[in-house]
Amino acid sequence: MKHALTLAVLVPVYNEQFLVQASLERLLPLGDSPLLERVQIIVVNDGSSDETSAALEEFRRAVCASPHPKLEWLFLQHEKNQGKAAAIHTALAQADTELTVIHDADLEYHPGDLLKMVQVFVEEQADAVFGSRFLSADYRRVLFFRHEIGNRILTLFSNLVSDLNLTDMETCYKMVRTSLLKSIPLSGQGFAIEPEIAIKLAKRGARIFEVPIRYSGRTYQEGKKIGWKDGVRAILAILRYAYSDHIYAEDKYGSQILGRLNRAPRFTKWMADTIRPYVGSRVLEIGAGVGNLTLQFIPRTLYWATDINPLYITCLENLSQNRPYMRVGFTDGEKAGSYPLEEKFDTVICLNVVEHLADDAAALKNIREVLQADGRAIILVPCGPWLFGTLDEVLGHYRRYTRRQLQEVAERAGLHVQELVSFNRVGVLAWWLNGRLLRRKTFGLWQIKMLNLLTPLFRRVDRWLPLPPLSLIAVLSKTAPEPIAVPVRIPRIESVVPETTD
Repeated sequence: MKHALTLAVLVPVYNEQFLVQASLERLLPLGDSPLLERVQIIVVNDGSSDETSAALEEFRRAVCASPHPKLEWLFLQHEKNQGKAAAIHTALAQADTELTVIHDADLEYHPGDLLKMVQVFVEEQADAVFGSRFLSADYRRVLFFRHEIGNRILTLFSNLVSDLNLTDMETCYKMVRTSLLKSIPLSGQGFAIEPEIAIKLAKRGARIFEVPIRYSGRTYQEGKKIGWKDGVRAILAILRYAYSDHIYAEDKYGSQILGRLNRAPRFTKWMADTIRPYVGSRVLEIGAGVGNLTLQFIPRTLYWATDINPLYITCLENLSQNRPYMRVGFTDGEKAGSYPLEEKFDTVICLNVVEHLADDAAALKNIREVLQADGRAIILVPCGPWLFGTLDEVLGHYRRYTRRQLQEVAERAGLHVQELVSFNRVGVLAWWLNGRLLRRKTFGLWQIKMLNLLTPLFRRVDRWLPLPPLSLIAVLSKTAPEPIAVPVRIPRIESVVPETTD
């Protein structure tokens, strides 16, 4: 049976003294739903200049006097008005639930529709559910044709850059998994946060659903605040986030720099094509990330895609939907118990992982244990200790390898080198320039775009360049390769009879 979920409702409030109490009262029935185990309601008064503070204090005393066992209320205050986005940031920092949604402190939206959105999370592997005011709903208030046209134009522009088919990008009701929403760096101000959330969710590969919701829009006389200037700001925000790849908050996994490197799919295909001849039908991929390489090799009889980053594991779980041959899990290379020990694999793919581990020999021993007797491991590591620089440091590299070092650590793990392939000589120049000379901690987006553009050329000339490789690819086996029989020619010895004299 699927368990009930927990939900945080973020309520930014600015100058809503007449409506805020009624709006918050509409949230009370959420506590009676069997779909929700706990509801955290975080209200942020964003420096209101009217009597909103007094109205909120009166409401706070009322709910504290008659508490609901499922509802938790938190009231926060900005001394100065900072805008909707700032209020959302303040509230989101306090959320500790599975799901998060934004609820405006007016009466345009109906919180009962939030339960329809929660139901999608119960039934589907959803990352986000948007409430659409333009899908068929029970009813909606008829108002402002020009506003609807504006919303549809903004949604169209957003869809063009995100490649989504949303019907209502500007909806307030965007329900997102809290861990995912917190992992996205939100920088938009005011209503620019709406396209930012939609576009960055798309760039993260989130599974987004829509449900129809009711909408009772209000007139400007009734207190509506959004205007044409907000529409202009939204268009500028769409253009900005269309180009930006700042889609991961800073974390211990280096997700942002790795995410930027993933913007070169042609390079990923080059790497996949290089190892493709060695990949079998029962595969374990360690350090699969968001699945860019995985997509190059599936379908297979069995394909396990694993990582240690919970954000990446969620992406992989989404990827595994409707792929019955694909499994997803957590695998720490150094910890034998984290491997899928119930399986034996003919191929283990481990690219750009071993250098992140303090005990690389232990990781290779663990890989050896999950291989079939005739299986092989494909290991890619950075080459050249002399190249070690700031990029290695920020990525968490313990080391870069020489050919001899890689062979020695494989032998200590009981593995034998079948082949040792040099890969990406041209990348040495960029790595040395950025990591050693300029001491940068990330690649520029334009550099990654150039890499993707020029990869077809690099593939053709790489083997001919008089440069050391940026990476080494080792194909390892459990058994030593059979020695090649070389015929031995034994020289013919003729007897020599000494001459005699008469």
